[in-house]
Amino acid sequence: MKTKLQVKDLRLSYGSKEVLKGINMEIPENQIVALIGPSGCGKSTLLRAMNRMHDLSPDAHVKGEILLDGDNIYARGKDAVDIRRKIGMVFQKPNPFPKSIFDNIAYGLKIAGQHDKKQLHEVVERTLKGSYLWEEVKDDLEKSALSLSGGQQQRMCIARAIAVEPEVLLMDEPCSALDPISTAKIEDLMLKLKKDYTIVIVTHNMQQAQRVADFTAFMYFGEVIEYAPTAELFEQPKQELTRNYLDGNFG
Repeated sequence: MKTKLQVKDLRLSYGSKEVLKGINMEIPENQIVALIGPSGCGKSTLLRAMNRMHDLSPDAHVKGEILLDGDNIYARGKDAVDIRRKIGMVFQKPNPFPKSIFDNIAYGLKIAGQHDKKQLHEVVERTLKGSYLWEEVKDDLEKSALSLSGGQQQRMCIARAIAVEPEVLLMDEPCSALDPISTAKIEDLMLKLKKDYTIVIVTHNMQQAQRVADFTAFMYFGEVIEYAPTAELFEQPKQELTRNYLDGNFG
């Protein structure tokens, strides 16, 4: 199984506080990897490090490497904007722009210099179909994206992320604000998308990790305690900390 992303001795500090403490993990291509663990353990921090979002924080200091197809995304001279095109992000709360549905999906393409109307329409239609949203919005593409339901907004944000054809899709608790029906649609979508993308998801929902993830990493206080195929980690955890967390014995 080919490694798509490799994290090597990754350390991240905010000021003098070390938040990630030497993370090592390999993320296979066209698989879904879930990051689980208690709040504040570094899951979202690790996820954001994977597309250099910490560049936006002057207090953040990163050491170590993250390799995309063997190429260090933190190497000197690497363009963070280009990295984020290759490694897209979907956030916990849907964040549609105050624009039409069409303009939301086409936004990244226009920024990249694509202005051919026919090609934009083709990409918008393809990505909305790919995110299971086309049939619901095809007659309302000029309608404000803010008028969509929460679940529709999240699927639209996924469509917006894949419109620029990234290689990796990062999802930070994408279902935490959604009802069970919308959650099921997003989970179905993730399983479909992994044919074309490598997906890393942060989730507090352990049932969700078991439903969608091929591999799961349990994190605690900025470290990966255990990383294994999902069924193996949940059914036969090797580390006592992992067992205690899965059994609800923390705190």
